[in-house]
Amino acid sequence: MKKVEDYIINIPDFPEPGIIFRDITGVLNDAEGLQLSIDELYKLLDGVDFDVVAGAEARGFLFGMPLAYKAKKRFVPVRKKGKLPRETVQKEYSLEYGTATIEVHKDDIKPGDKVVIVDDLMATGGTIRATIDLIEELGGEVVKVLFLIELEGLNGRKLFDGYDIESVVKYPGA
Repeated sequence: MKKVEDYIINIPDFPEPGIIFRDITGVLNDAEGLQLSIDELYKLLDGVDFDVVAGAEARGFLFGMPLAYKAKKRFVPVRKKGKLPRETVQKEYSLEYGTATIEVHKDDIKPGDKVVIVDDLMATGGTIRATIDLIEELGGEVVKVLFLIELEGLNGRKLFDGYDIESVVKYPGA
């Protein structure tokens, strides 16, 4: 039986020499790989009491939506600044070479909502840390954070002390 990591395509020296890019399109382009990835993420929700699945743009949508559907829960998109039409709350965060801003509709997270956050990859953790901050600012409680892939060598977990974090596939390096 194949594992999720069997569908991830490793591309050496991209985007620069010495980096191994972990390409999830191999997971998405194979029906069995896609189903396996969703099933493995869903297993990590066993016993978790939650109301909402939130996914960060754009790859968090790819895995968060099917999880919300499977669990019969709401899905909340966390978008790049300027993409949502109603009143939003925003959070700026640091990138390797600058900053970015994400936002969520102000009324998508209600006080007391128990939220599961989903993304494809934990690298340095900045996007999901900003997502947690937005959800908590609106009164939501982050009960679980799921990643398909975790790059342990980039130490993204250091931003999530006190949170329940799980990843389907872990790579020891960057």
